[in-house]
Amino acid sequence: MEMRKRIMRRNLGLGGLLLAGLVLLGGCNMSLVNLTPETHPANPSNVYTLTLEVNHRSGAVDRESISPQVVIDGQMFPMSPAAVGENLFEFDYRLPPGRDRAAYYYLVRYDIVSDGRRHQREEHSAIHNLAVVNRYALSLEVDRAPAGSRVALVGRGFSRSDQVFVGGEPAETVFESPTSLAFFLPALPAGRTYQVTLRGAESTLNAGSIRIDEGRLRVVPESLSLTTGARRMLVFTLPSEAPPGGLLIPVTTDVPDSVIMPEVIVPAGSRSVNIPIEGGSPGSGNLYVEAAGFEEIIIPVTIRRGDS
Repeated sequence: MEMRKRIMRRNLGLGGLLLAGLVLLGGCNMSLVNLTPETHPANPSNVYTLTLEVNHRSGAVDRESISPQVVIDGQMFPMSPAAVGENLFEFDYRLPPGRDRAAYYYLVRYDIVSDGRRHQREEHSAIHNLAVVNRYALSLEVDRAPAGSRVALVGRGFSRSDQVFVGGEPAETVFESPTSLAFFLPALPAGRTYQVTLRGAESTLNAGSIRIDEGRLRVVPESLSLTTGARRMLVFTLPSEAPPGGLLIPVTTDVPDSVIMPEVIVPAGSRSVNIPIEGGSPGSGNLYVEAAGFEEIIIPVTIRRGDS
């Protein structure tokens, strides 16, 4: 009986040691989170910041002993605590001249303290890649505007072949410099937010989003009364200059035999246009001005016989 008790005690003792070892190993695992973007806009200094977040789940880890390093091209560089944020470490890497990419991984050495003893450990990350791009869209000048507005886009690596698209629709694009473009918001339904993309010969860039607000189109006079054969001018005025190529303003009527008028196109760079209206067959109805991005305007029209 005494021998059986001794065997049981030994087994329990061994099991306890194994369990403690499993807890220690599991609790000391560290997670290394790479917070560095895969692509960086090129900068004149050619210096790019690598950022690592180090997390641990065990009180046995000596926080003061945590020593992160980054290994690039076989060379090891110590990382420093970030100025902002807990458990964050940074290293400013100067990319060698003539290169636009690099591969790297993180190595973290630390100590664990158990039963008064200190043990050294280390963890390493997977291999990460850094690429520097010379073409990117940085920001839009505004985040909302009415249709027809001119909007500036700032970035780098622009060319004359670049084309801006708003909500998938091509926008009239003006090349100003390798770091600046401008485009005119196309006539799209107002009250919505649209994705802005920049398409070039080699790549498509996301330039952000913009909301198209309802513009204020004015038409004067607000009603028409004509005799058959008589003419009068309608003045259409935009809130901003028309884009290159001009802006078509669709106008329809429910009395097509009574109203004779040409298409309404505001010339490029202009804010208004005068359109002649001629009275046709006698009748009464409305003109409907329904340009996308603008509030609908209804103009009552009455055409009388010339001798009445």
